[in-house]
Amino acid sequence: MSKKLVADLIVDYLERRKVEYIFGLCGHTVIGMLDALNRNLEKGGKLRYISNRHEAVASTAADGYARVTHKASVVMCHLGPGITNVLTGVANAAFDSIPMVVFAGDVPSYYYGKHPHQEVNMHGDATQYRLLEPVCKRCWRVDDPEALPDILDKAFRLAESGRPGPVLIDMPMDIWSREIEEDLFARTYNDSHITVKPALDPECAKAIAKRLIEAKSPVIHAGGGILLAQASAELAALAEFLDIPISRTLMGQGCVSDLHPLMIGQTGFWGLAHTHEFTLNADVILALGTRFAEADSSSWYQGVTFDPAVTKFLQIDIDPSEIGRNYPVEIGAVADLKLALAQILEAAKAICPSGIKREGLRDKIAKAKAAFKEEVKAITEDLRFPMTPQRILKDVKEAIPEDALIFTDVGWNKNGVAQQFTITIPGTVHHSSGLATMGFGASAVLGGKKAAPDKICIALIGDGGFGVNPTCMATAVEEGIACTWVVMNNMAFGTIAGLENANYHTKFGTTFHTPDGQAYSPNWAKVAEGYGVEAIRISKAEEFAPAMKKAIEANKAGRPFLVEAIMENIAVPTPGCWNINDIYTPSELVKEGKLVKKENGKYVPPSHAKSHITK
Repeated sequence: MSKKLVADLIVDYLERRKVEYIFGLCGHTVIGMLDALNRNLEKGGKLRYISNRHEAVASTAADGYARVTHKASVVMCHLGPGITNVLTGVANAAFDSIPMVVFAGDVPSYYYGKHPHQEVNMHGDATQYRLLEPVCKRCWRVDDPEALPDILDKAFRLAESGRPGPVLIDMPMDIWSREIEEDLFARTYNDSHITVKPALDPECAKAIAKRLIEAKSPVIHAGGGILLAQASAELAALAEFLDIPISRTLMGQGCVSDLHPLMIGQTGFWGLAHTHEFTLNADVILALGTRFAEADSSSWYQGVTFDPAVTKFLQIDIDPSEIGRNYPVEIGAVADLKLALAQILEAAKAICPSGIKREGLRDKIAKAKAAFKEEVKAITEDLRFPMTPQRILKDVKEAIPEDALIFTDVGWNKNGVAQQFTITIPGTVHHSSGLATMGFGASAVLGGKKAAPDKICIALIGDGGFGVNPTCMATAVEEGIACTWVVMNNMAFGTIAGLENANYHTKFGTTFHTPDGQAYSPNWAKVAEGYGVEAIRISKAEEFAPAMKKAIEANKAGRPFLVEAIMENIAVPTPGCWNINDIYTPSELVKEGKLVKKENGKYVPPSHAKSHITK
């Protein structure tokens, strides 16, 4: 029997799984693996290593890649500060249910407890893997190299099945360089790479179909789980057959086209008032792949976005722990949404072969959406400078192809996009929702472009978010990643500045300025040029659209580009509510997160908390 280095066996394994990229950053504990990757390339191997300047960039780029491919991405980092830096990107993937396998180098196995260089050992010897335990589905430390084949198969299966998420394989640095029998990896040639997903019990599918058919004013509420399950066509088919309006969460944007005649839009704090008219008055809501998160549910205030006194909830999710978490359910089911929706449609056709047509429903939806468009038309077309965020988004939309991939960050470029930016193709917009990580978009777009090299890929990001880790530009130049960053620069952590100003009449700690109080921002276009990225910083609104055209042309030619626009700090409209406003400025209507009474039949937030302008 022949022996082979563990690092070489891992490379062979990853290639058999058709892994294309490892996103990482070097360190002395992983150079054994880097050597194996290099030798594999020299032999004509296809597995590529993407070197980054910060581990958070690596893990976030891997997150972006996995969102587009729906396969586990692979990250590699050094021990100590390497694994602490990688944490944020891994946590972001965990909170948004993104599959990822992380390899982390660690101290030599024979030095555990001797406190070798950079060992994490405050509460146990060689325990750095525990740093990722709260955000990983499982963490393995490989103390025995012969256990690695089993661990690899388990790791990828666990990352991609059930509710997807990250896993960690912690590798003491000597393990990479151990030799073991190749036959130990024989099992990995036989293990299936696909895990069959659960469907609904047929009786459950019938019960759900029956409730939807009998309901007078049902709503289908779609979350990010629809996109994870790639169930957009099935969702649209069921909604169309039974003529049911579709509301969505932030992560559900693009579950069906925003132009679909049954799509009523986003719910919650940054939702739409007309959407709430439907969700509040629904007698039945079928919730799909959503945990009814706080922002999407107006902090669960009864009668603002949802009202369990009026509505019966039916809920389907791949994760049983989410069923009934925030609202009581009449029917709760664990299933893959693609399979479940097809079953419900089949059952509905058996019960009601001709389907349902709800008189006037589509006209009502169309009028409500048109009224909102008219409401924001003036500010969307405004040419003042600094630019309005609405104008920036309008010009971006007109510049990019319909199938472009968009990665947002936090603030207007996420909340405003989710509320007002029309997405027509499922899977073309990607938000950081659960962790709402500043800096996500700038790095995630790198992985998105690697996953879809033929697509235009752009990041919409504020100056605060872009400043978190601009080294993503170095990765783009070194790897030839032709993406575009649109920096919406309001010289502030804009959302927090607006929130603080509304409640406390100050922006202390939230705006950027020099010691003498002058507004300050790095010139990100010049910073980009220093990295070797073509860039334009516009000086008037009329320059933005031509700059975007140049960016797209550069991308098509294989070059990254940055467009920077100085932007007015206008808050995203908030027809829902968020309990933090009532914490900062107590309302007599709310006690300890619960709405205890209403004014004129509805919740009325403090007037200053509804301010849309923060200059």
